[in-house]
Amino acid sequence: MTTLFDPPELHRIARACLGPPITEVLPLLHQRLRERYGDHIEAQPRWMFNNAGGAMGTMWVLHMSVTEYLIVFGSPIGTEGHTGRFAADDWFVILDGEQWAYDAGSLERHEYRVGDMHHLPRGTARGYRIPDHCWALEYARGFIPGMLPFGFADALSSTLDLRTLGLTVSTAARSITRELLRGKL
Repeated sequence: MTTLFDPPELHRIARACLGPPITEVLPLLHQRLRERYGDHIEAQPRWMFNNAGGAMGTMWVLHMSVTEYLIVFGSPIGTEGHTGRFAADDWFVILDGEQWAYDAGSLERHEYRVGDMHHLPRGTARGYRIPDHCWALEYARGFIPGMLPFGFADALSSTLDLRTLGLTVSTAARSITRELLRGKL
């Protein structure tokens, strides 16, 4: 598997941007990621809705390839749902707000706050909640095309938001193709 990103390094980069309001953190984070990873980070990422596992948020796609994606995900009003279960590891670095999570059979929740990193190992699923608001740098490593149906299911079965579905598909296809043409899976 070809990978570009390292979770501890992403965690360090994200933590170094924390402190100012999220409206200042996100442009600074984008700048630092572009400085480190160059054109592998989208120059002008677009925001789009994301409905998956019963949760609704918005995402900013920074990188997507066959083996990795890097996005900012969050909600200013909270949400909750199922993480999905994938053949990929997923890391979630909290930039603002907090996220709660639990495993099947858990009697207590895990709480992740600003600067924390929540790791969801491949093959694992959890319930999660953003109680009020949360913004996070999310990195996934594994077979990314296998994750896309989870991201599309709510649009096809619940929201019927075909515009967002089309934007998500076109963004993924463009990003994955661009990285393949550079020789990166």
